[in-house]
Amino acid sequence: MMRSFKNILVTGGAGFIGSNFIRYFFNQPLFAGNIINLDLLTYAGNLANLDDIQEKYGNSRYFFVHGDIGNSELVRGIFRRYSIDTVVHFAAESHVDRSIRDPSAFLHTNVIGTQILLGIAHDEWGTRTDVLFHHVSTDEVYGSLGESGFFTEQTAYNPRSPYSASKASADHLVMAYYYTYGLPITISNCSNNYGPYQFPEKLIPLMINNMKQRLPLPIYGDGKNIRDWLYVEDHCSAVLAIMQKGAIGEKYNIGGETEWQNIRLVKELCEIYALETGDKPQEILSLISFVKDRPGHDFRYAIDCSKVKNKLGWKRSMDFKQGLERTVKWYLENPEWIENIISGEYKEWIKSNYYDRRSFSCKRDF
Repeated sequence: MMRSFKNILVTGGAGFIGSNFIRYFFNQPLFAGNIINLDLLTYAGNLANLDDIQEKYGNSRYFFVHGDIGNSELVRGIFRRYSIDTVVHFAAESHVDRSIRDPSAFLHTNVIGTQILLGIAHDEWGTRTDVLFHHVSTDEVYGSLGESGFFTEQTAYNPRSPYSASKASADHLVMAYYYTYGLPITISNCSNNYGPYQFPEKLIPLMINNMKQRLPLPIYGDGKNIRDWLYVEDHCSAVLAIMQKGAIGEKYNIGGETEWQNIRLVKELCEIYALETGDKPQEILSLISFVKDRPGHDFRYAIDCSKVKNKLGWKRSMDFKQGLERTVKWYLENPEWIENIISGEYKEWIKSNYYDRRSFSCKRDF
C-alpha cells in the first residue's frame, strides 16, 4: 500500500532540485495535498524557479515561507500552522568550492539545520506512524572510487570535503533519530544532477553560459575525473517512489547510470551548443582551459542503484545525450533567468574564481 501525503514541508524548495521536485509533485494526477516551501533564498535560491507554480497554486495549495531551517521557532510554527505530515529535506549548502572557502555555513545549514528539523518533527509527531521525514543526500558522502566498483547503500562513508563531511553528518543524524526515537525516516543519496534551473556556478550551466559569452571553459586538473549524471526529473521521480513505497529506516542510492569524464562531457556540450546556435564547433572547443585541480578532488563517483530499481520499481527515463540537448536548449531559451541570477555578490564571486584569464594554463586537449 502506497503512502499518501496531505501537507508536505519542502525545505530548499526554491533551489535547483527542490523547485523541480515541487513542479514534478504538482504534476502528479493523484496528488491533492499542499506544499509548504521553506527557503532562506541564499545565493542559489530563486523564487522565479516557481513562477508557474505560484501563479497556479499560490496561497491555495502552495505556500512559500522565507526563512532559515536553523530557526527553531519558525520551523515549529510551520509544523503547527500547516499540520505538516511529511518533510522532504533538500535545503543544503551544496557547492564543494564554497565549502573549502568557508565551511562554517555548511555546518550551520547542513548539520545544525537538519538537527533542528529532526528534533521538531520528533516533538510534533510523537509516536505517529502516518508521517515521514525524507532526507535528500549525495553520493559524495562515500568518498572517491578508483577505476572500478560502485557505491552501494552499504559503502562506508569517507567524505573528502567540508561539504561532503557536513552531508555525511546530516545522514548520520537522520539515522540516529530513527534508531533512537523511532522517527519514520528515509534517505536518498543521489549522483550529480543536471537540467533546468540549475545555479550557474555548477559545471553544465557554467559551461553553457561561458560559451554564450565566449569566456574560458574551466576544467579542473586534466579533466579525467568521472561523474555519474542524473537528469533532475528522474531524481524527482525516484524521491517520490521512495516516499510512497520506501521502507522506513532505509536508504536508497539514486544514479543516472551514466559515467562520463569531465573533459568528455564539456566537449559534448560544445558540440551540442554549436549545433543549436550554428556556431563553429572548433571555435567553442577552443575556449576549453585547464585550471589547477580542486583540493581533495574525488576521482570517480558511480552509483549502484539496483535497490531503488528492484525494490521500488524505479528506472530513469532520460537518455544522457537527450538530457544534455534538452538542458542546453532550456538555457538558450531562458536568457533572462540566467541574467537575473548572474548579478551582485554572485557575479563578483564567479569573476574572481573563474573569469580571471591569467589563472588558466596553456594546456589544450582537443
